[in-house]
Amino acid sequence: MNVLVINCGSSSLKYQLIDSVTEAVLAKGLCERITIDGSVLTHQPAGKDKVVIKQPMPDHKAAVKLVLEQLTDSANGVIESLSAIGAVGHRVVHGGEKFASSVLITDEVIKVIEECNELAPLHNPANLIGIRACQDCMEGVPMVAVFDTAFHQTMPKEAYLYGLPYEYYEKYKLRRYGFHGTSHSFVSKRTAELIGRKLSDSKIIVCHLGNGASICAVKNGKSVDTSMGLTPLEGLIMGTRSGDIDPAIMEFIAKKENMSIEEVVNVLNKQSGVAGLSKVSSDFRDIKNAADEGNELAYTTLKVYAYRVAKYIGAYAAAMNGVDAISFTAGVGENNGSVREMVCGYLGYLGIAIDDEKNKLRGEEVELSTADSKVKVMVVPTNEELAIARETVALV
Repeated sequence: MNVLVINCGSSSLKYQLIDSVTEAVLAKGLCERITIDGSVLTHQPAGKDKVVIKQPMPDHKAAVKLVLEQLTDSANGVIESLSAIGAVGHRVVHGGEKFASSVLITDEVIKVIEECNELAPLHNPANLIGIRACQDCMEGVPMVAVFDTAFHQTMPKEAYLYGLPYEYYEKYKLRRYGFHGTSHSFVSKRTAELIGRKLSDSKIIVCHLGNGASICAVKNGKSVDTSMGLTPLEGLIMGTRSGDIDPAIMEFIAKKENMSIEEVVNVLNKQSGVAGLSKVSSDFRDIKNAADEGNELAYTTLKVYAYRVAKYIGAYAAAMNGVDAISFTAGVGENNGSVREMVCGYLGYLGIAIDDEKNKLRGEEVELSTADSKVKVMVVPTNEELAIARETVALV
């Protein structure tokens, strides 16, 4: 069965068509600037040249139609007809406490996702737009919602409750939810395989380090703690997100800069992180280049970033009372040896030692730790689309 995986944003739509038997990617692509002038589709069929199509996409339904046209196109397509698509898997960011696993999409499921919109106002409405667009264009094809938050629903209360009046949890479900769950699940399973341990008898820390970043403690295959919270703003310093701060800072900035709470939150989400701290960029390659050229603030930014990651690793080793393996994944985790080296430099107390030559590798599945390292250190490329496809097949 072929599964179409959809990740829909407010003005974008990423997709992959995956053969669920071989798990090969038949085609992938990205629609950009949906509803905006200058809409463009970049379509990449397996084994063929990339195709760039500049065509107005007034809404997401038009984008989905264009994608389906390209998938079945005589020149650029990879399937003969839409009947070759057996199911669609949708990434949905927030499922609240309602969903602890992926689900077949029904009218009732859509209603519950809508109820979670206030918990993820930038993501859930866009995810729903993608779902409805696919339903309109692919009537009768089963659709599955795969939630970023679902994997973390195994966290115990001591991990997900905040030190707020309990009535706020009772009334508004204010708690830690965590994100990147699909990635953390995929990488932890693969890590257990690579180190030769049963998932049900393992303690693994996954470091998903990209423009958005989070760390997860996975004990016996289940998430027991994670760094992101009610929203993706909590936790690590990220590309443009501040991560953990003293909440009183918000009031301080609001008064000093004459800002509303909404404006301050916008600063924390979009103008902070390594971009705001370094004054260089949200791209770690740019920051590394600046640091190598003697930019002291850029170098300090990398140190601050790595220090925060190392602190969370230490906390989660304590939460699980030990750790068998630490895996780096996502854009920075898979490709930035300098960041990995700086993080591991704090972990000598765990008996960790890494191979400098292996740490130079980029984007490859590799064991970084030396033979005498007491804890395995791995790089495991994430594959959220494949994980979504697997979840979809399991339900359909």
